[in-house]
Amino acid sequence: MKQTQAIKTFLYSQYFADGLRIAFGAIVPAVIFYYLGDIKTGIAVSLGAVITSIVDTPGPTQDRRNAMLVLVGMIFLISFLTKSIISSDLAIAILLSLLSFSMSMIAVYGTRAASLGTASILVMILNMDDLRTTSDSSFLHALYATIGGAWYMLLSLTLTQFRPFRLSQQALAECMQDTAAYLRLKANFYDIQVDSEKNYQKLIDQQVIVHQHQDTVRELLFKSKAIVKDTTTLGRTLVIIFTDMVDIFERTMATHYDYTAIRNNFGDTDALRAFRITINRLANEMDNLAYHINANRRPKKIYDFESDLEHIKAAIDKAENLGKNTVILKKILVNIRDLTSKVNNIYQYFDARTAPFNTNETDLNKFLSHQSFNPKIFRDNLTLSSSTFRHAVRMVVVMIVAFLISKTIPFGNHSYWILMTVLVILKPGWSLTKQRNYQRMSGTIIGGLAGIGILLSVDQELIRFAFLMVFMVLAYSFIRINYILGVMFLTPYLLLLYSFLGASTFEILQERVIDTVAGSLLAFASSYVIFPSWESNNVQTSMRKLLIANYNYLAKALEYIAGISVSETDYKLVRKEVYVNMANMTSIFQRMITEPKSKQKNAKDLNKFLIYNHILSSYSVALVAVVANARQQSLAAEHVRLTRKALKQLAQTILQFKANEEDEPFNEVDIKTAVALPEVPGENEETKLITEQISFVSKITQDLNKICERMDLLKETVDAG
Repeated sequence: MKQTQAIKTFLYSQYFADGLRIAFGAIVPAVIFYYLGDIKTGIAVSLGAVITSIVDTPGPTQDRRNAMLVLVGMIFLISFLTKSIISSDLAIAILLSLLSFSMSMIAVYGTRAASLGTASILVMILNMDDLRTTSDSSFLHALYATIGGAWYMLLSLTLTQFRPFRLSQQALAECMQDTAAYLRLKANFYDIQVDSEKNYQKLIDQQVIVHQHQDTVRELLFKSKAIVKDTTTLGRTLVIIFTDMVDIFERTMATHYDYTAIRNNFGDTDALRAFRITINRLANEMDNLAYHINANRRPKKIYDFESDLEHIKAAIDKAENLGKNTVILKKILVNIRDLTSKVNNIYQYFDARTAPFNTNETDLNKFLSHQSFNPKIFRDNLTLSSSTFRHAVRMVVVMIVAFLISKTIPFGNHSYWILMTVLVILKPGWSLTKQRNYQRMSGTIIGGLAGIGILLSVDQELIRFAFLMVFMVLAYSFIRINYILGVMFLTPYLLLLYSFLGASTFEILQERVIDTVAGSLLAFASSYVIFPSWESNNVQTSMRKLLIANYNYLAKALEYIAGISVSETDYKLVRKEVYVNMANMTSIFQRMITEPKSKQKNAKDLNKFLIYNHILSSYSVALVAVVANARQQSLAAEHVRLTRKALKQLAQTILQFKANEEDEPFNEVDIKTAVALPEVPGENEETKLITEQISFVSKITQDLNKICERMDLLKETVDAG
């Protein structure tokens, strides 16, 4: 049952939809021109369509449209220039150098711009293989490819207009699945067989994925005027479900406890097992919601959580009867009850005739990323201290070397594949290049064997064409989410395609493998030798930003305690900064630990630093949740002093880092108490909870300070300089 639903989920996903759209956009021109007796023109048009699809990644319609429009223009210009100078190797080398550098540099303007740069270089590489007939002019060949790009752009934008909410639904469903996976990792803490430290690392890694997909959904929902101003149930429902999903994720983050102590004290009771089962069921419910949102169906609940909650309460009572202090278990129960309530609310939105919707467009804009295209950004990155500049120089050198190899030691009729391999494998960082290198080589070899197997065992052209279509769709579906699978399907698809064009498939496979190996070795070696970018050089800046984000978040808790009014927008913006910087720091650490051991610095301490920051964020979220709605009589001047002390400790840790000129300045806050507070905390439960939460925060800030002192950050900065 689960396997069947997983397959259906993929078939409803945006990735499979992308695969179908790209395959349809590519195959239609080829089939039309094939029946017109001009397959080479059809291939040129199809290539234009496939290249344009590179920048058609999930995002607001206007961003996709603008990127595709620019790329269509680039296709004509680059195709025309390349075909015009194809007979001069020197001219090709000069154009290749200029294009490789400039198109690699535009990555400073974001990921979509980076995709545009990659696609532009790919246009030139593909045009270095003379697919046109002798009667075609350079202008006509460029025009054919441009028509293909324009055709795909029209197809993609038309489908978006036909189903304006579809991309948002698919992205929201994926975000819900990621949040469900995060919940399951939380449930693992209540399993005494699971290693807590390894689970922490998985939890932090998953947090990065959740944040990335939340950003995608946020861009799709709140940059779309059609959805923000929509008066239909579907448009409003998507927005409020996403809002609740972010809230569920935050509440899950806030539920952090001393899991080692909980395991030691309650490992012999039924309570932990009951927690784990219920949290996993919550995750299953979220997967169920995601599936039905993806399928555009009305969901039905799987579980009745009332019985689960009663079972947990009975297990806690049983533990209490054994003489155990069950206060912490009761807190966990309260949190789980809140989560079940949130999930139940989401189900109710599908039953309501009108979904509650109250949002301010001005506030929404503050949560969106706004990419600046100021030329100053480009100029400021023209220095060896910029990883983008180093990558651009490296790309030029390796592309020219690959071009010379393809000319002096030709491996066949498609030696430009060496350049294509370099383009897709060579990344700004060593670890990403290494990963892509392994994926490309493995996928090519496995896919090549599968393709040859089909060609040897299947003679009928109709069946071969059916395989070609399946591999084509799957290749374009997986290439963005699982590169190795994408290449595994892409290789037999290309072999089958060339078999229809009358080429020797064994020779094609041999060329592809040789060119892939040659290009992979070039890209991998260059990332180690030519202006290498090691993540250890970037880690301190990211650590400092993360600490500042946590400092600003904790400062909001102090404002609540001090009686200062805090707007929900300001609070959520500070919270978002924590998530963004946590994701960036985690990504850098993940890449660093895959680099050579000699290039890694303080890997174990950095791992602890990440865990401590995750715990600090959780404690801060929990503290804000308590003090934001606390009664006035539950707060005391002592709470203000303790929170200021924790902030001071965090500030001392931040000051251990030497800020660069481009780093944001750090200023300690000076928050005055706006209301009269009793000097000493009272004895009520709410007051005790606030005191306890602040003490947790204070303890973890001390641990962070110690770990940073042990790394001797200022000394490292001097050594690096």
